[in-house]
Amino acid sequence: MPLATASTQKPCRFLKYHKVMTVNQSMDLHKFGAQLSFLSGVLPPAAYSLRKMVSIKAPSFLAMAVTALASPSDVTLAKRANPYGIDVSGHQPSVNWKTVKANGIVFAYIKATEGTGFKNPEFNSQYTGATNVGLTRGSYHFARPDVSTGAAQATYFVANGGQYPELTLIYIAIHFNNNNPGGWSSDGITLPGALDIEYNPYGATCYGKTQAAMVTWIRDFSNTYKSKTGVYPVIYTTTDWWKTCTGNNGSFGSTNPLWIARYASAVGTLPNGWSFHTFWQYSNSASPNPGDANVFNGDLAGLKRLAKAA
Repeated sequence: MPLATASTQKPCRFLKYHKVMTVNQSMDLHKFGAQLSFLSGVLPPAAYSLRKMVSIKAPSFLAMAVTALASPSDVTLAKRANPYGIDVSGHQPSVNWKTVKANGIVFAYIKATEGTGFKNPEFNSQYTGATNVGLTRGSYHFARPDVSTGAAQATYFVANGGQYPELTLIYIAIHFNNNNPGGWSSDGITLPGALDIEYNPYGATCYGKTQAAMVTWIRDFSNTYKSKTGVYPVIYTTTDWWKTCTGNNGSFGSTNPLWIARYASAVGTLPNGWSFHTFWQYSNSASPNPGDANVFNGDLAGLKRLAKAA
Protein backbone atom coordinates (compact mmCIF):
# COMPACT_ATOMS: atom_id res chain seq x y z
CA MET A 1 0.00 0.00 0.00
CA PRO A 2 1.40 3.46 -0.91
CA LEU A 3 2.77 5.47 1.97
CA ALA A 4 0.39 8.31 1.23
CA THR A 5 -2.60 6.17 2.16
CA ALA A 6 -1.23 5.05 5.50
CA SER A 7 -2.81 6.27 8.72
CA THR A 8 -2.87 5.46 12.40
CA GLN A 9 -6.07 3.51 11.77
CA LYS A 10 -4.29 1.11 9.41
CA PRO A 11 -1.30 -0.45 11.14
CA CYS A 12 0.15 -3.31 9.16
CA ARG A 13 2.09 -5.84 11.19
CA PHE A 14 3.76 -7.31 8.09
CA LEU A 15 5.06 -4.06 6.61
CA LYS A 16 5.63 -1.29 9.15
CA TYR A 17 5.02 1.40 6.56
CA HIS A 18 2.48 3.49 8.43
CA LYS A 19 3.14 6.66 10.36
CA VAL A 20 2.80 6.00 14.06
CA MET A 21 0.92 8.36 16.34
CA THR A 22 2.55 7.85 19.70
CA VAL A 23 1.10 8.64 23.09
CA ASN A 24 1.86 12.22 24.01
CA GLN A 25 0.54 12.84 27.50
CA SER A 26 2.02 14.03 30.77
CA MET A 27 2.54 10.39 31.66
CA ASP A 28 2.95 7.41 29.34
CA LEU A 29 0.44 4.56 29.32
CA HIS A 30 2.65 2.27 31.37
CA LYS A 31 2.97 4.78 34.21
CA PHE A 32 -0.68 5.76 33.91
CA GLY A 33 -1.80 2.16 34.34
CA ALA A 34 0.51 1.76 37.31
CA GLN A 35 -0.75 4.85 39.08
CA LEU A 36 -4.32 3.63 38.79
CA SER A 37 -3.49 0.18 40.06
CA PHE A 38 -4.81 0.92 43.53
CA LEU A 39 -8.33 1.03 42.08
CA SER A 40 -8.19 -2.72 41.45
CA GLY A 41 -8.98 -3.32 45.09
CA VAL A 42 -11.89 -0.87 45.12
CA LEU A 43 -13.66 -1.02 41.77
CA PRO A 44 -14.57 -3.89 39.41
CA PRO A 45 -12.25 -4.39 36.42
CA ALA A 46 -14.67 -2.69 34.03
CA ALA A 47 -14.49 0.47 36.11
CA TYR A 48 -10.72 0.81 36.23
CA SER A 49 -9.77 -0.58 32.82
CA LEU A 50 -7.24 1.51 30.93
CA ARG A 51 -9.68 2.00 28.07
CA LYS A 52 -12.26 3.63 30.28
CA MET A 53 -9.81 5.63 32.34
CA VAL A 54 -8.09 7.32 29.41
CA SER A 55 -11.46 8.38 28.01
CA ILE A 56 -12.51 10.20 31.20
CA LYS A 57 -12.32 13.94 30.63
CA ALA A 58 -12.77 15.22 34.18
CA PRO A 59 -9.29 16.34 35.36
CA SER A 60 -10.49 16.51 38.96
CA PHE A 61 -11.11 12.76 39.02
CA LEU A 62 -7.74 11.97 37.50
CA ALA A 63 -6.00 14.25 39.98
CA MET A 64 -7.82 12.57 42.84
CA ALA A 65 -6.88 9.12 41.52
CA VAL A 66 -3.20 9.97 41.22
CA THR A 67 -2.85 11.79 44.55
CA ALA A 68 -4.45 8.88 46.40
CA LEU A 69 -1.15 7.02 46.11
CA ALA A 70 1.08 7.11 49.18
CA SER A 71 4.13 8.04 47.12
CA PRO A 72 5.60 7.47 43.63
CA SER A 73 7.95 4.89 45.10
CA ASP A 74 4.95 2.69 45.88
CA VAL A 75 4.30 2.23 42.17
CA THR A 76 5.95 -0.87 40.73
CA LEU A 77 5.43 -2.75 37.51
CA ALA A 78 4.02 -5.66 39.47
CA LYS A 79 1.24 -3.44 40.83
CA ARG A 80 -0.05 -2.12 37.51
CA ALA A 81 -3.77 -2.55 37.01
CA ASN A 82 -3.36 -3.58 33.38
CA PRO A 83 -0.85 -6.23 32.26
CA TYR A 84 1.36 -5.10 29.38
CA GLY A 85 2.58 -7.32 26.57
CA ILE A 86 4.40 -7.48 23.27
CA ASP A 87 3.89 -9.25 19.98
CA VAL A 88 6.81 -10.40 17.86
CA SER A 89 7.47 -12.18 14.58
CA GLY A 90 10.42 -13.28 12.50
CA HIS A 91 11.40 -9.61 12.25
CA GLN A 92 12.63 -9.89 15.86
CA PRO A 93 14.87 -12.97 15.62
CA SER A 94 16.80 -12.45 18.84
CA VAL A 95 14.59 -11.76 21.83
CA ASN A 96 16.11 -11.67 25.30
CA TRP A 97 13.08 -12.95 27.15
CA LYS A 98 14.64 -12.58 30.59
CA THR A 99 15.13 -8.88 29.92
CA VAL A 100 11.62 -8.59 28.52
CA LYS A 101 10.18 -10.04 31.70
CA ALA A 102 12.44 -7.88 33.87
CA ASN A 103 11.06 -4.85 32.03
CA GLY A 104 7.60 -5.70 33.32
CA ILE A 105 6.11 -7.49 30.32
CA VAL A 106 3.53 -10.08 31.36
CA PHE A 107 2.29 -11.61 28.10
CA ALA A 108 3.37 -12.12 24.50
CA TYR A 109 1.81 -13.06 21.18
CA ILE A 110 4.16 -14.66 18.65
CA LYS A 111 3.57 -14.99 14.93
CA ALA A 112 3.34 -18.63 13.96
CA THR A 113 2.00 -18.82 10.42
CA GLU A 114 0.78 -16.98 7.35
CA GLY A 115 -1.54 -18.35 4.69
CA THR A 116 -0.94 -22.07 4.20
CA GLY A 117 2.71 -22.04 3.23
CA PHE A 118 4.68 -19.95 5.69
CA LYS A 119 5.79 -20.64 9.24
CA ASN A 120 7.78 -18.11 11.22
CA PRO A 121 11.29 -19.64 11.34
CA GLU A 122 11.83 -18.08 14.77
CA PHE A 123 8.56 -19.32 16.24
CA ASN A 124 9.86 -22.34 18.12
CA SER A 125 12.67 -20.47 19.86
CA GLN A 126 10.51 -17.42 20.55
CA TYR A 127 7.64 -19.43 22.01
CA THR A 128 9.96 -21.57 24.09
CA GLY A 129 11.82 -18.50 25.34
CA ALA A 130 8.61 -16.81 26.46
CA THR A 131 7.49 -20.02 28.14
CA ASN A 132 10.75 -20.55 29.97
CA VAL A 133 10.62 -17.16 31.70
CA GLY A 134 7.02 -17.62 32.76
CA LEU A 135 5.14 -15.30 30.41
CA THR A 136 1.54 -15.94 29.48
CA ARG A 137 1.83 -16.43 25.73
CA GLY A 138 -0.02 -17.30 22.57
CA SER A 139 0.47 -17.52 18.82
CA TYR A 140 -1.11 -15.64 15.93
CA HIS A 141 -1.81 -16.31 12.26
CA PHE A 142 -1.49 -13.65 9.56
CA ALA A 143 -4.56 -14.08 7.36
CA ARG A 144 -4.29 -14.42 3.57
CA PRO A 145 -7.90 -14.68 2.39
CA ASP A 146 -6.67 -14.35 -1.19
CA VAL A 147 -4.75 -17.64 -1.26
CA SER A 148 -6.91 -20.29 0.46
CA THR A 149 -10.01 -20.87 2.55
CA GLY A 150 -10.45 -19.89 6.15
CA ALA A 151 -10.76 -23.54 7.13
CA ALA A 152 -7.52 -24.45 5.36
CA GLN A 153 -5.62 -21.65 7.09
CA ALA A 154 -7.05 -22.44 10.52
CA THR A 155 -6.00 -26.06 10.04
CA TYR A 156 -2.51 -24.99 9.00
CA PHE A 157 -2.27 -22.64 11.97
CA VAL A 158 -3.30 -25.34 14.44
CA ALA A 159 -0.84 -27.80 12.92
CA ASN A 160 2.07 -25.34 13.01
CA GLY A 161 1.26 -22.94 15.81
CA GLY A 162 2.57 -24.86 18.76
CA GLN A 163 4.54 -28.04 18.17
CA TYR A 164 6.94 -27.07 20.99
CA PRO A 165 9.88 -29.22 19.78
CA GLU A 166 12.26 -27.63 22.27
CA LEU A 167 10.12 -28.27 25.33
CA THR A 168 10.70 -31.35 27.43
CA LEU A 169 8.40 -34.33 27.05
CA ILE A 170 7.47 -34.04 30.72
CA TYR A 171 6.41 -30.41 30.26
CA ILE A 172 4.36 -31.31 27.22
CA ALA A 173 2.69 -34.20 29.03
CA ILE A 174 1.72 -31.98 31.94
CA HIS A 175 0.64 -28.82 30.14
CA PHE A 176 -0.64 -29.68 26.70
CA ASN A 177 -3.47 -31.66 25.22
CA ASN A 178 -2.03 -33.82 22.44
CA ASN A 179 -5.38 -33.66 20.64
CA ASN A 180 -4.83 -29.93 20.13
CA PRO A 181 -1.47 -29.62 18.35
CA GLY A 182 -2.16 -25.91 17.77
CA GLY A 183 -1.00 -25.40 21.30
CA TRP A 184 -4.06 -24.09 23.11
CA SER A 185 -4.58 -25.65 26.50
CA SER A 186 -6.63 -24.63 29.51
CA ASP A 187 -3.51 -24.23 31.63
CA GLY A 188 -3.67 -20.57 32.59
CA ILE A 189 -0.57 -19.64 30.57
CA THR A 190 -1.65 -20.27 26.96
CA LEU A 191 -3.72 -17.54 25.29
CA PRO A 192 -6.22 -18.42 22.56
CA GLY A 193 -4.70 -18.25 19.10
CA ALA A 194 -5.25 -14.98 17.25
CA LEU A 195 -6.33 -14.27 13.69
CA ASP A 196 -4.48 -11.22 12.36
CA ILE A 197 -6.83 -9.81 9.71
CA GLU A 198 -5.91 -6.39 8.28
CA TYR A 199 -5.12 -4.45 5.13
CA ASN A 200 -3.43 -6.55 2.47
CA PRO A 201 0.28 -5.67 2.23
CA TYR A 202 0.56 -7.53 -1.08
CA GLY A 203 -2.29 -6.19 -3.22
CA ALA A 204 -6.02 -5.53 -3.18
CA THR A 205 -7.17 -3.81 0.01
CA CYS A 206 -9.67 -6.51 1.00
CA TYR A 207 -7.83 -9.38 -0.69
CA GLY A 208 -10.22 -9.18 -3.65
CA LYS A 209 -13.22 -10.28 -1.60
CA THR A 210 -16.64 -8.72 -1.20
CA GLN A 211 -17.73 -7.80 2.30
CA ALA A 212 -20.04 -10.82 2.47
CA ALA A 213 -17.30 -13.15 1.24
CA MET A 214 -14.87 -11.76 3.80
CA VAL A 215 -17.32 -12.36 6.65
CA THR A 216 -17.74 -15.93 5.42
CA TRP A 217 -13.97 -16.41 5.28
CA ILE A 218 -13.45 -15.14 8.83
CA ARG A 219 -16.30 -17.27 10.17
CA ASP A 220 -14.86 -20.31 8.38
CA PHE A 221 -11.49 -19.73 10.06
CA SER A 222 -13.05 -19.04 13.45
CA ASN A 223 -15.34 -22.06 13.47
CA THR A 224 -12.60 -24.39 12.25
CA TYR A 225 -10.20 -23.18 14.93
CA LYS A 226 -12.93 -23.62 17.55
CA SER A 227 -13.66 -27.17 16.40
CA LYS A 228 -9.99 -28.11 16.68
CA THR A 229 -9.11 -26.38 19.96
CA GLY A 230 -12.31 -25.85 21.89
CA VAL A 231 -12.03 -22.04 21.93
CA TYR A 232 -12.70 -19.25 19.47
CA PRO A 233 -9.68 -17.31 18.22
CA VAL A 234 -8.95 -13.74 19.18
CA ILE A 235 -9.49 -11.38 16.25
CA TYR A 236 -6.81 -8.73 15.64
CA THR A 237 -7.94 -5.89 13.39
CA THR A 238 -8.54 -2.16 13.07
CA THR A 239 -11.93 -0.48 13.12
CA ASP A 240 -11.22 1.07 9.73
CA TRP A 241 -10.39 -2.27 8.10
CA TRP A 242 -13.39 -3.96 9.69
CA LYS A 243 -15.76 -1.31 8.35
CA THR A 244 -14.19 -1.34 4.90
CA CYS A 245 -13.82 -5.07 4.35
CA THR A 246 -16.67 -6.64 6.36
CA GLY A 247 -19.21 -3.83 6.17
CA ASN A 248 -18.80 -3.44 9.94
CA ASN A 249 -20.30 -6.87 10.54
CA GLY A 250 -21.46 -7.30 14.13
CA SER A 251 -21.72 -11.07 14.44
CA PHE A 252 -18.34 -11.89 16.02
CA GLY A 253 -18.49 -9.84 19.20
CA SER A 254 -20.30 -12.50 21.20
CA THR A 255 -17.75 -15.23 20.47
CA ASN A 256 -14.33 -13.81 19.59
CA PRO A 257 -12.20 -11.64 21.89
CA LEU A 258 -11.12 -8.41 20.18
CA TRP A 259 -7.51 -7.31 19.81
CA ILE A 260 -7.82 -3.78 18.49
CA ALA A 261 -4.95 -1.93 16.82
CA ARG A 262 -4.93 1.84 17.10
CA TYR A 263 -1.81 3.93 17.56
CA ALA A 264 -3.17 6.82 19.58
CA SER A 265 -3.77 7.88 23.17
CA ALA A 266 -7.15 6.11 23.37
CA VAL A 267 -8.72 3.01 21.87
CA GLY A 268 -11.39 4.96 19.99
CA THR A 269 -14.49 3.51 18.35
CA LEU A 270 -14.58 -0.28 18.27
CA PRO A 271 -15.81 -2.40 15.37
CA ASN A 272 -19.51 -3.21 15.39
CA GLY A 273 -20.49 -6.11 17.64
CA TRP A 274 -17.87 -5.52 20.34
CA SER A 275 -18.79 -3.48 23.40
CA PHE A 276 -15.26 -3.77 24.80
CA HIS A 277 -11.81 -4.83 23.67
CA THR A 278 -9.64 -7.54 25.20
CA PHE A 279 -6.24 -6.39 23.94
CA TRP A 280 -5.13 -3.02 22.60
CA GLN A 281 -2.06 -2.68 20.41
CA TYR A 282 -1.28 0.99 21.02
CA SER A 283 2.14 1.34 19.38
CA ASN A 284 4.38 -0.43 16.90
CA SER A 285 7.29 0.14 19.27
CA ALA A 286 7.49 -1.59 22.64
CA SER A 287 10.94 -0.09 23.30
CA PRO A 288 13.05 -1.01 25.18
CA ASN A 289 11.39 -4.33 24.39
CA PRO A 290 11.16 -5.78 20.88
CA GLY A 291 8.02 -5.83 18.76
CA ASP A 292 4.74 -4.01 19.17
CA ALA A 293 3.29 -2.68 22.43
CA ASN A 294 0.03 -4.05 23.83
CA VAL A 295 -2.07 -3.80 26.97
CA PHE A 296 -4.70 -6.18 28.33
CA ASN A 297 -8.07 -4.64 29.20
CA GLY A 298 -8.28 -5.98 32.74
CA ASP A 299 -6.11 -7.23 35.56
CA LEU A 300 -3.69 -10.15 35.82
CA ALA A 301 -6.41 -12.45 37.15
CA GLY A 302 -8.50 -11.64 34.08
CA LEU A 303 -5.61 -12.46 31.78
CA LYS A 304 -5.19 -15.81 33.50
CA ARG A 305 -8.92 -16.49 33.15
CA LEU A 306 -8.66 -15.85 29.42
CA ALA A 307 -5.80 -18.36 29.26
CA LYS A 308 -8.11 -20.88 30.93
CA ALA A 309 -11.09 -19.85 28.77
CA ALA A 310 -13.08 -19.53 32.00
